Amino acid sequence: MDVIEAIVIQRADVKGKETAASTDKTKAEFLWTLQATWLLVDTRLEMDPAFDQPVCKKKKLWAVVAEKLNAKLRGSEVAGVTAKAYECDLKWRNMLATYRKNSERAKRLGDASVHWEFYKAMNSVLGKSREEVEARRRAKLSGTRVGRAAASKRFTPILPTPPAAAAPCASRPPQDVLQLYMELQERKMNMWAQQKALEERKIEAINNLARAISSLAEKNADQ
Repeated sequence: MDVIEAIVIQRADVKGKETAASTDKTKAEFLWTLQATWLLVDTRLEMDPAFDQPVCKKKKLWAVVAEKLNAKLRGSEVAGVTAKAYECDLKWRNMLATYRKNSERAKRLGDASVHWEFYKAMNSVLGKSREEVEARRRAKLSGTRVGRAAASKRFTPILPTPPAAAAPCASRPPQDVLQLYMELQERKMNMWAQQKALEERKIEAINNLARAISSLAEKNADQ
């Protein structure tokens, strides 16, 4: 056998193995059918209390989601193809982004304006979760000094504004306001000039370094 012929055969074998590996990889990819997507939504919403815990290992939870999903799909999907934990996580992240967009639309235009088929099921759990989180935040805040102050201000009657003569402090004259504005503008200009000078120094340093490298390269070439 010639050397050239041997090389051609080896390349053909390698190409065949690569094709087989590529085919196996394609077969191993999980396809999110409508049924699989609905099962993912149901499984993830069932486990929402576990995901909502302040301390939890999401990686293990997604492994449980994938296990339950594959158990429900067994016998109804392509044999040998199972969903991985990271695939479930990624699919849910994409669906969560779509849900948030539709949730904002529902707030502006009403629920009737949303036609996404998964919105109602997701909102029945996630919408309540957000309300509960907000309620817990308000309850926690109500026990603090800030919360009590806010609550007391809510029922404080609005009194008429006292006359200017009774005010303890005179308002700032317009000239002082204008002077303060000019000082702020001057500070901004000074900061901008300093930043510009710094950028120019950086550019000059880079140019000097480039010239030094070029000079060194020319010396090495002459040697």
